[in-house]
Amino acid sequence: MRVESLNLADAPACARLWHALGLTRPWNDPVADAERAMTGATSTVLGVRHDGHLLATAMVGHDGHRGWVYYLGVDADQRGRGLARGLMAAAEEWLAERSVPKVQLMVRHSNSSATHFYERLGYGREEVTVMSRWLDPHPEEPKANAPGATAPVIRGGSPGRP
Repeated sequence: MRVESLNLADAPACARLWHALGLTRPWNDPVADAERAMTGATSTVLGVRHDGHLLATAMVGHDGHRGWVYYLGVDADQRGRGLARGLMAAAEEWLAERSVPKVQLMVRHSNSSATHFYERLGYGREEVTVMSRWLDPHPEEPKANAPGATAPVIRGGSPGRP
């Protein structure tokens, strides 16, 4: 398995894979998420290809102290071959090369299979609550979460938008 950093031309393929795997949300533009990570100074999107087809991805980045992994996804027909495990190892290596001491990720409560996967890799639950607030208003965003609202909507972050 060869893991590589993807480039801007790969952003649409990333978005198609993420959409097929149910990793996208209506309020996130997955192409923009991929492009932002690919052009960022402290982030990238790692991928695995076979015969020119994108089989798996992991978005990785850091703030200098904590690393984050988003959009870990493997084509449904390719599961069970160690691609996700390999991508996580590559993401951890990418972060370690940048002297980032800790990696974190978010898993939706409904995704127990992902939680079990990460636990098998040695990840543990943290005693934290993820909170978020949109800085750029979206038409899909509930009015209660708009700046200046008196009753904020509290929800966990989503991949690509912590």
